Amino acid sequence: MSETPVSPATTRRTLLCGAAAVLAGGGTLAVSGCGSSSSSSSSSGSDAAAGPVEVGPASEVPVGGGKVYREQKIVVTQPTAGQYKAFSAKCTHAGCIVDQVKDSHIQCPCHGSRFDITDGAVQPGGPAPTPLPAYTVVVEGGNLKVTRA
Repeated sequence: MSETPVSPATTRRTLLCGAAAVLAGGGTLAVSGCGSSSSSSSSSGSDAAAGPVEVGPASEVPVGGGKVYREQKIVVTQPTAGQYKAFSAKCTHAGCIVDQVKDSHIQCPCHGSRFDITDGAVQPGGPAPTPLPAYTVVVEGGNLKVTRA
């Protein structure tokens, strides 16, 4: 008896994104959060870029807060003076890019997930299943350089 291949089930996200594209008239459409959280991009802002990425001056990251580098999909925090932490800015729930660091939390605008600025741990109240992936960050010549591990 031969096995019949099983195609993956359509997810609610795929269905909603497809409906958005149809309603937009089938033109080019970028719907925030409609990308797969497990896929990787080959664009210059890809999570898979090799080597260190210079994101900007360390002075732009406030103590007790952080800064989102949207194009690079990186968030850098400074929990205490001189202690920098870097994480993926891609929410582990649906792949949305986090939009701000507020009240000692990295916040995702899509579904309310929040992450700790010290270790990227998921905070209560949101749907994210896992912490944000941590990256290595160093300060060289006053600038932050992040290496995706």
